[in-house]
Amino acid sequence: MPKFALLAVSFQHVFYGVVLGIVQGISEWLPISSKTQIIIVSEALLKLNFSQAYAFGLFMEIGTISAAIIYFRKELWSLIKVIIGRGNKLEWMLFKYVLVSMVFTGIIGAPLYLVVDSITGSYNVGIPMVLVGAVLIIDAIVIKYARKREAIPGNRKKLEQMGLKDYAVVGIAQGIAALPGVSRSGMTTSTLLLLNVDTSEAFRLSFIDMIFATSSAVALTLVASRASISSSIALVGGSGIAISIIIATIISLFLIDFLLKIARKSSIIYLTAGLGVIAILGGILAAIYGVV
Repeated sequence: MPKFALLAVSFQHVFYGVVLGIVQGISEWLPISSKTQIIIVSEALLKLNFSQAYAFGLFMEIGTISAAIIYFRKELWSLIKVIIGRGNKLEWMLFKYVLVSMVFTGIIGAPLYLVVDSITGSYNVGIPMVLVGAVLIIDAIVIKYARKREAIPGNRKKLEQMGLKDYAVVGIAQGIAALPGVSRSGMTTSTLLLLNVDTSEAFRLSFIDMIFATSSAVALTLVASRASISSSIALVGGSGIAISIIIATIISLFLIDFLLKIARKSSIIYLTAGLGVIAILGGILAAIYGVV
């Protein structure tokens, strides 16, 4: 009997790992907020409260960070060259973009994370779910407006034409994405498009920024929410976490390349809005029935 029990637990951990890996690998690169999707899935599968699920959603981004590091290894090498004093002019521009945007991301994002982490645990889960849905719909509106701006003829900016003010605005937008329900990729890409940056350049810069912003978020989560992370990992199991990271990395590598080629597809807008409506309806039901 114990052997069968251990086998069942093992299969359960594998199942959790596969589901979480697929959700994380897909949602990180779409403007639907990966941490929100992990919140919803982990609440359903693992029965986590909102605070635990929020911290776990940030921790689960390890797999997508790995994929971004692999895909943008040349850009990362360029940044290293700047640090050791061997970078060219364009590489210095990329370094300044990452540095300035990350400073503003930290100024905005870290306090928001700490506030959310401290107040959401005691709230009915329906309240943050409604907020999640509302922000997703706002995301869709922002992205749709950005697509309209993009369609206006004229010169689009590349990294060379961007300035410190542009870097700061992107960093602020990325910091706001610390809020549950706000898509980091959706906010940063849309902001870059609104700043009149070329589409392919906007997605490339957004994805490069993701490596540093998300790595910082994971580090902050491990420090500030260690107990929540430990309890979540115990439920998923070491094997489940490893599987989820591997699956998220593989899926992410394909999606990064795919999205950089079809970044202008309008269907993403409707998907984001639809998920927002679903989250709002689910939140209303949770609030009515007092789910915590």
